[in-house]
Amino acid sequence: QVQLVESGGGLVQPGGSLSLSCAASRSFYVMGWYRQTPGKQRELVATVTSSVNTNYADSVKGRFTISRDNTNNTVSLQMNSLKPEDTAVYYCYAYRPFTKSTYWGQGTQVTVSS
Repeated sequence: QVQLVESGGGLVQPGGSLSLSCAASRSFYVMGWYRQTPGKQRELVATVTSSVNTNYADSVKGRFTISRDNTNNTVSLQMNSLKPEDTAVYYCYAYRPFTKSTYWGQGTQVTVSS
């Protein structure tokens, strides 16, 4: 059974930083993060392939950095210069293109507020 276990998140003031991590029970070609707020669709934050090709949402470019450790099957998201509009539940994401299978973590809350 595939597991994605997230850690990090919490409450931070605007302009602050937070880091999220996700540990997978197996390797995936694509790993990353999505986020969701009440009443809205889940949206892409950032993804990274096993060959370290990255993709970022325009809203986080220059502020967030995604990285992965292929040896330990982990993906991390360093979030800097956080804004109130970054407040959301952040979900770890993993994808295997060979089987077209998508997996999600349980979600972790990030709240940016003064």
